[in-house]
Amino acid sequence: MKRPVASTSSGRARRDAAADRSPALLAIADRLSRELSALSFRSPVAFVYNPLEYARDAYAAYVARFATAPKEVVLVGMNPGPFGMAQTGVPFGEVASVRDWLGIRTAVGRPTLMHPKRPVDGFACHRSEVSGQRLWGWARRRFQTPDVFFARFFIANYCPLLFLESSGRNLPLDKLAADEQRAIAVHCDAALRETVRALSPRCVLGIGRFAERRAAVALAGLDVALGFIPHPSPASPAANRGWEAQAERAIVGCGIELPAPSSPTPPV
Repeated sequence: MKRPVASTSSGRARRDAAADRSPALLAIADRLSRELSALSFRSPVAFVYNPLEYARDAYAAYVARFATAPKEVVLVGMNPGPFGMAQTGVPFGEVASVRDWLGIRTAVGRPTLMHPKRPVDGFACHRSEVSGQRLWGWARRRFQTPDVFFARFFIANYCPLLFLESSGRNLPLDKLAADEQRAIAVHCDAALRETVRALSPRCVLGIGRFAERRAAVALAGLDVALGFIPHPSPASPAANRGWEAQAERAIVGCGIELPAPSSPTPPV
């Protein structure tokens, strides 16, 4: 049985009304959201959440404040986790980091079809996404304020959809059927290419190997350096052994100078 991407009619109406006056990245996201909503997925995919629909206001606030161009570095994740962007609409959007450091807190709707074990509670969600906690925690310690960080960096996701199995278990994008990944790539590759053109970075770093591979395909022919940083997920053994130091070596290796940290780096 095929599972359509869940959406909200109110979110689509707001999106269409604002399309003409959206900043570049919001227009890219709106088009990507429409394209992905037309796809369907087979078992083991049972639920598909699209935060660009039901959490569009939060994502719009994120790009309006932080997506000014040009950037030095764009960091690209794979797709949302259930306690990050799925709750807040912000890539790697661990609730406390988005609310307290980025200063974003908006009303968040819900997907039409929602797993009872994976509710979308928006900024009332009490679960913490470790990947986002690590990534934004590093940015806070190294750059101190969001404005200093985003003057040079931007964090995006390759694909905005969250996939869940019938049990409620997260199904990462790279575990989908090959034909489904190809269908997604048609649209997400184009969106990533347009995002990079809009932000004009010197360097694009995939957060994890999957994002690195997709960036290499999507950005072929563009004058931009490519690489990767380890994914900060606790499911990755390497990420549990000094993730920040590994990430910073990759960033510096791309020719990017980092400021001195404002506080000692913890062993994450």
